[in-house]
Parts: sequence; structure tokens; C-alpha cells
Amino acid sequence: MYVLEMRSIKKQFPGVKALDNAQLLLRPGTVHALMGENGAGKSTLMKCLFGIYQKDEGEILLNGKPVSFENPRQALDNGVSMVHQELNQVLERSVLDNIWLGRFPMRGMIVDDKKMLLETESIFEQFKIKINPQQKIGSLSVSERQMIEIAKAVSCNARIIVLDEPTSSLTESEVEHLFSIIKALRQQGVAVIYISHKMDEIFSIADEVTVMRDGHWIMTSQVTDITRDQLISSMVGRDFSSMFPLKKNKPSDEIVLKVRNLTGVYQPTVRDVSFDLYKGEILGVSGLVGSRRTEMVETIFGYRKLKHGEIYINGHLLKEHTPRESIAHGLGLVTEERRATGIFPLMDIQFNAMIANIDNYCKFGLVNYKKSTKDTKWVIDALSVKTPSQRAAIANLSGGNQQKVILGRWLLTSPKVLLLDEPTRGIDVGAKYEIYQLMIDLASKGNAIIFISSEMPELLGVTDRILVMSNGRMAGIVNTAETDQEELLRLAAKYI
Repeated sequence: MYVLEMRSIKKQFPGVKALDNAQLLLRPGTVHALMGENGAGKSTLMKCLFGIYQKDEGEILLNGKPVSFENPRQALDNGVSMVHQELNQVLERSVLDNIWLGRFPMRGMIVDDKKMLLETESIFEQFKIKINPQQKIGSLSVSERQMIEIAKAVSCNARIIVLDEPTSSLTESEVEHLFSIIKALRQQGVAVIYISHKMDEIFSIADEVTVMRDGHWIMTSQVTDITRDQLISSMVGRDFSSMFPLKKNKPSDEIVLKVRNLTGVYQPTVRDVSFDLYKGEILGVSGLVGSRRTEMVETIFGYRKLKHGEIYINGHLLKEHTPRESIAHGLGLVTEERRATGIFPLMDIQFNAMIANIDNYCKFGLVNYKKSTKDTKWVIDALSVKTPSQRAAIANLSGGNQQKVILGRWLLTSPKVLLLDEPTRGIDVGAKYEIYQLMIDLASKGNAIIFISSEMPELLGVTDRILVMSNGRMAGIVNTAETDQEELLRLAAKYI
């Protein structure tokens, strides 16, 4: 008996066949992993279920009855909820308002605030979520906001919950907390569709797994009946013997970035951070949530104000400390929040690729589209961006392909130093490998890279040294070949 059956689903966008006979069969009280490379059609399939998109062909059965939701509200009313990877929240409103937005409990003509608060507190207590419901949601961390979205799904009395990359911003302890919530939901008979690219999570929490590739259903298996290598091969369509490329970059003794006593203005911020970055080096940055890793690279780039300290690029002191000055001297920043601060979602790929280097394409107020078209084609070809056209809206691309366009944007500026903040977040194993390879190739050509990641295996797999942040301060720098996860965690807790 299936609680959900999606059979022979087809969906086409202009120039792109997103789904072609895709299927998913979900049993009640189970965790069903949905896997595939970026662009495989996972999110599109779920959006067809949730009423964001309308399928072109196929059938969807909910408890054996055909359904076709015209919008997400209909899905919610029928017990289907979805927690998106990119959080859609009203940041200036409270946690309470965000949970009940669009469905406030009413007492006559008045919102029943007491009922709303009591039900929210009950859900928080049930799942051990320690957040003040009255707090403005914009003041919370990304991980806390993720928990709020899951609580919102539970408040809808959903019998099917779709979780799209739910751990992309969570620490190890927060992942354990999330898993305890999922297990409690499973015991209550709730079925969970779990989209993730993290193999350890799939084998830890899932009962079944379905793999999609290029919009097609490839296979469904019990997790206990498949190996990690078989799963990866099903996703990428080829043998995948190693998670990381061979490292061939050799850092030199030449310092390309010198940071001394870096301290930001607005609290909480970084304090007295000093380090050197060498030509051809990949410097990893590790630390727990709240360690101020992002604040550090944003302060270096000039996005955040500098209280005191000095930043040198190839011996040149940055005096204005603005993003424009940083870009002019060879700095590039790929931000953590791809959707919020990385892409221009309503603009096409060409605009998103050329925007950081816009002065290079403009003369007398006119854009040289011949040159920008040529360079955008290079980005698409060099980084294997899957798109029907460079005039396609970047919002229509998968997360991995959006990230490739952002990386290409900065490559067009000929950067000396690239600051990469969680560049593989929410990206499949195939796309991750391509980004690792790109980083190593760039470093081999003399570029220097600062690479922030919450995933210790990838820090240990691709970096030369690792800088560990702890509560806004630098806890130490270690040689990657001589360290392990235990030492990194010990340093991360140094100033807490």
C-alpha cells in the first residue's frame, strides 16, 4: 500500500524536457531518499507534487485517489508539505507569523494569537526546538530557520513531508537533532521524502532510495540492498571510484594575500585574525556554526566594514576597503546564500555571468554584447553548465548549474584570490567533483583559494592547509596532510 504514487510524470519547459516518465512510490511511515545530480529533475518532480508546477502527463495518486494540486495551499490542505532548500521566509516578521502565515487560526474576525502560540510551543516542546516563537525570524541563524520550516510542516498536520537538502546549513549536532525529529515523524506514520546529496545521511536515515538522472527514473532500492559505489554510479551514469580529484597544485612561497589583525565593526564579528595565503594554495576554513567564517571572508572582501587591521594583495594595501577596490585588485567572492546574495534570479545567464566584470563590456554607456556573448559561451562550455541558452533565466537552472555560472562570473575577472563560501552546498556528487577539480586546476595555474566548508571530509580532501575559526577568532592553522577531524573539532571549540 502506497501513500503516494507518482507514475509516468512528464514536464517540459521551453527547450528543456525536465521530466520524462519519472516515478516515485512512497510507503507510509518511511523515509524515502530521492537522489540524483543537479538537473536530474528531483525538485521539479516535487514541485509537480506540491502544486508549484503542473505536470504535462502522468498521474499522481494520494492514498489511491488521483490528485492534481493547482497550488501549494491545496497540497497543504491535503496533508502534503514541502521544506525547500532555499528558505522563503518573511525576515522582518516573528517566528510565529512565519509558521502560520496564510492560515492564521481565527476567533471570529480576529486572529487567535493564544491558540497560535500554544500550538507552536507544543510543537517546539515535542521536537525539542529551543527558539522563542516571538523572536524576529531574521535574527536567527540559517540552521534555526531551517528548523522553523520543519516545525511549520508539522503544524500543517502533514502526512507527507518533502525535505529538500535539509542539512545543507546544519552542524553535526543539529543534524542529529533533525534525525531525531524525522524518526519521531516516522513513528507517527508520516512519510518523508528526503532529498540529499550526502551519502552518510542516506545510509543513516533512509529506508528506500530512488535515483533520477536527466529527468528519468533510474532505479528504486531498499537502502540495505545497495552500496555507496552502486548508488553513485546510478546517479552519474559512470563508475565513480574516488570522491576527490588528484591534487596536483603546489603552493609556492609567494604570499598573494596577507591579512593582519582583521577586526570588523558590527558585532558579532571577527577579531584580530591574521594569516598569509600563498600562490597556488587552497586554504580551507573550518569552524562550527557561529564561528564567523562567513564574516571573515566578507570583511576581507569589503562587504563588511573594517574596524582595524590590514589587507594586502600582492603587497598592495587595500585602502578604501570596498568590494569595488577588492575586485579591481583581483579578489572574488562566491557567497554562501546563492539565492539571496549570489544570483539575479530574474535576469538571464549572460547578465549573471558578466555582472562582476561589467566595466569590461561597456563603452560610452553601451554594452558590447558580442564580447559578453562570447565570454558567457566560454563560461557555459568551460564549466559544463546545462542550459538551453545563455538567454535562459538563471532561476530556471538547477542549484549546481547556478553555482557554476557564479564561479564563471568571477573567473571572467581573472582573479588572483577566490573566496569560496560553501560553494558545494546543496550540490550533487558529480557537480561537487567538478568544482573540486576546478579549484585544483585554478590553484595549479597560480590562483589562490580560500575555501569555507562545513563538510570536514571535503576540507581534508582538497585543501593544503586549514584555518580553524572559533567564536570570531582564529584558533589555529594546520597542514591538511597532518591533521584529522578530531583536531579540527578541538580547535573549533577553543574559544567557546
